[in-house]
Amino acid sequence: MTGAQRAHAGRGRKSTQGNGSAIVLDSGGGEYSTQWKDIVPKLHAATGATVITYDRAGLGKSDVVPGAWKVRSAVSDLKAGLKQLGIAKDVTLVSHSQAGEIANYLAQDNPEMLSGAVLVDANLPQFFTDEQIPRLVAGAQPEVDAAKKDPEKPENRQLISTAEGFAAAHKAFHKVTWPASVPVTVMVSEKTPFAGSPEDAQRWRDAAASFAQQAPNRTLVTAKGTSHELPTDRPDLVLKEIEAMFAAQH
Repeated sequence: MTGAQRAHAGRGRKSTQGNGSAIVLDSGGGEYSTQWKDIVPKLHAATGATVITYDRAGLGKSDVVPGAWKVRSAVSDLKAGLKQLGIAKDVTLVSHSQAGEIANYLAQDNPEMLSGAVLVDANLPQFFTDEQIPRLVAGAQPEVDAAKKDPEKPENRQLISTAEGFAAAHKAFHKVTWPASVPVTVMVSEKTPFAGSPEDAQRWRDAAASFAQQAPNRTLVTAKGTSHELPTDRPDLVLKEIEAMFAAQH
């Protein structure tokens, strides 16, 4: 998506033009579109598809939106950006970390847009149980408090906005259902986002396994020796899984 267009649809957008199919790379919380820089040219060369990256509101070159981060606003922004590019179907969506929430809502509400998806160590509804949510809020509080000392820093602003209304937002997210019509690969890093908490790390793995087991067109992939930052840790592994998903649908 081009940087000249305004950002409720996301600025900092880049589109590597290809055939009628599109691959959208959606970054994790606090990350910019540059997260995918080692993947984009290789992915375009391998698939011939149009490859799209963008900065969500408040990150990179996109405008700041005050207040709590709202996943449905992020979904609306993504759909608006794709509409500006004339893309309404045959999208392979690749989502890292927090972008998994955007992917799940988009898939639930607009399954006709997606030909497939790769969720890269992504937030999944199964993880956000009534037991887990308070653990996440408590665990993040010291980091949120530290971020509030420098609230204008983009990464801190993102963290603060995500923390606002976190519990209610994720109780709702827990109820989201991925449609059976959309095939999906779920990649899980070895260390997960919770490298310092074996219990939370296991719950993250269990959630991914539960998600993958719910339909025959879902595949679980464990990326050995990786941290949560899979797209930059091992772009080769992520590239392999995107190429496989794209090839299976085309």
